[in-house]
Amino acid sequence: MPRSTNPLVISRVVGDVLEPFTSCVGIRIVYEGNTEVVNCSELKPSQIIHQPRVEVGGDDLRTLYTLILVDPDAPSPGDPNMREYLHWMVTNIPATTGATYGEEVVAYENPRPIVGIHRLVFVLFRQMGRQTIYAPGWRQNFNTRDFAELYNLGSPVAAVFFNCKRENSPGGSSRRR
Repeated sequence: MPRSTNPLVISRVVGDVLEPFTSCVGIRIVYEGNTEVVNCSELKPSQIIHQPRVEVGGDDLRTLYTLILVDPDAPSPGDPNMREYLHWMVTNIPATTGATYGEEVVAYENPRPIVGIHRLVFVLFRQMGRQTIYAPGWRQNFNTRDFAELYNLGSPVAAVFFNCKRENSPGGSSRRR
């Protein structure tokens, strides 16, 4: 059987966070300074302090989406006992618009990895229609699969992730001297 070239599979986002799915809606995520999130890119904590601009594809404003941002590597990749940490949730985002047109259910909390390289995963789900989605009682130990099942969201329609580590961690080009 041939090996996958899908970065979501190679990085174990599919497996740790998501079941296999077919991406069918465009999503564009841009942080301050025009830093666009692409699979496997590395962003520094200083680049992701403020919530990004999110553009959702599609062709019908009546189609609504839910966006979540999770860290499956919290508090550390070697011991992810808070997997998945929920950093952001926006619901009822109309197609062809962005997250600012949706309802922020869980406020953006900028990721601040302390140990290791963390995968930060944006997942987009198509909703069956306008719906009320409630914020979980806590951010740690969020489960994307259970959340999708609870709200009847089905499989994701798009996902993208980036890597992030502490800025002064050893071994990186961001190392302080």
